Amino acid sequence: MSSQYERELRAVLAGIPKGVAAVTRSCDQIAKSRAEQVIDKPFLVVRAAGSGMEGSGDLLALRGDLCFPIEVKSSKVPKLYLSGRTEEQYLAMQREGEKCSLMPLYAFRLKGVRGDSWRIFRVEISNLTGRLGMLTRRIPALPLTRNGKPFLDWEKGMPLHLFLALVCRKNTSETFSSVSNRKEETQQSTLTNMVIS
Repeated sequence: MSSQYERELRAVLAGIPKGVAAVTRSCDQIAKSRAEQVIDKPFLVVRAAGSGMEGSGDLLALRGDLCFPIEVKSSKVPKLYLSGRTEEQYLAMQREGEKCSLMPLYAFRLKGVRGDSWRIFRVEISNLTGRLGMLTRRIPALPLTRNGKPFLDWEKGMPLHLFLALVCRKNTSETFSSVSNRKEETQQSTLTNMVIS
């Protein structure tokens, strides 16, 4: 994997404005706005030691609420089949994910396309809970071949700007409190109407 694309993704996940702008240059304004959310909620992104430790991926994205080992791939064609060493990488990431209750990701960059050229996939891990459990339902797993082997299909991945919007949106507690406030206002209004009647 060319370190050029690792650096590109690292700059985006770290919330560096220049890096986000470079990746979204040919995107529409909605995609740009979604991707820019990472500027306010960046990750600490470190390169896995020599990318050599089994199951660690190429990058590790860390933030108080989340941690993702990420394997970075790029290709000129939209489908990338895993075999030999790349299949072993996948299995090692799956083992580490199960052992440590982590959600390893694949970031797949398709060369030569306009717009968001990155797609995100998750490695299939059982029994994830909390925030990772919720993300499991939103982030697509690697699709399977007819033989049941995982592979990368760029068309079936989650665009990077949608992934960033998902993991960088404002705390759900703010949403819950606003819903709770509206509920209280409705109850108060109902009580007031009952008293007036």
